[in-house]
Parts: sequence; structure tokens; C-alpha cells
Amino acid sequence: MKKTILYSFIGILFLSLTAFSVHKFYMAVYQVNYAPEKKMLQITSRIFVDDLNKALEKKYNKKLNLGSEKESPEEILLLKKYFLEKFSVKVNGQSKTINFLSKELEGDVLVCYCSIKDITKINSIEIANTILIDWNSEQQNITHVTVLGEKNSILFTDSNKTGMLKY
Repeated sequence: MKKTILYSFIGILFLSLTAFSVHKFYMAVYQVNYAPEKKMLQITSRIFVDDLNKALEKKYNKKLNLGSEKESPEEILLLKKYFLEKFSVKVNGQSKTINFLSKELEGDVLVCYCSIKDITKINSIEIANTILIDWNSEQQNITHVTVLGEKNSILFTDSNKTGMLKY
């Protein structure tokens, strides 16, 4: 009797655990900080490198190796181009030029550093962020914005691709 109950329990446990499939969570995190003493916005993005490679491969029809030893200068140019196409900022209603500074790999996350110079005052900031959303409609990009000590967050999804903050 005990063996029957034990085998039944193990069978039910096995079936219940295998009935659920693993679902990957598609999320990237961005930080936008206003540094008034430097008159600039500092932008840091944290994106899973495997997702980024897949999105760039789909867009440019090329196999990419960002974040690996096989990474080429051409791939870095494609990354910069993609980032600047998919992430934009308007300050006080005016489009601003984003300077892609550098990138580094932290585990399986590619960290990109950008800046926007000559920002003397911020009354409003509008951000558009569609990075990876064109590749996967489940992608979510959370962007934390800090201006003069005031912290806000915007969630960008397939249905919400722009956000506006007023100060």
C-alpha cells in the first residue's frame, strides 16, 4: 500500500512539473540621469546579449557575435546604428543627439553607455524606446529617469513605445 501511494505521488509530481513549460522573461533596463553640473543626460542600458544578437540578426540578416571574442568592429557599428534608431530623447520638445560612448559585457548582459550634451534645463523629457520590441512583442523596456533628485520610471512595451515626463 505504501509503495502504491509513493509511486502515485511521484507520478503526479512528475506530471505536474513537466506540464509547465519554461517561459523566458524579456526585459531590459535603462537608466537616464540628468547631471546638471555637466549639463548632460547620462544613459545606461542593460540588455541581454543573446536577445540583442537575435534582434540584430533579424534586422540586418547577418549572424552576430556581440559580447564574444568573435565580435567585429562592423558589429559594433550595427549595434550603435540600431540603438540610435530605436532609442530617442526629446528635451523640452527638441530632439537631442545621443552619443554612443562604449559598451561592456557583465555576465550575459550587454551594458551600453550613452550621453546627451548641452542640456542646461529640463522642463520635459520625452523618450521613445523600441529596442528589441520589433524582434519580440513580449519585450519590456523599463526606463528609470532621475532629474534633479526626482525619480520616475516608464515601462515601454509593444503598445507603449513613448513616454513623457514633465518637471
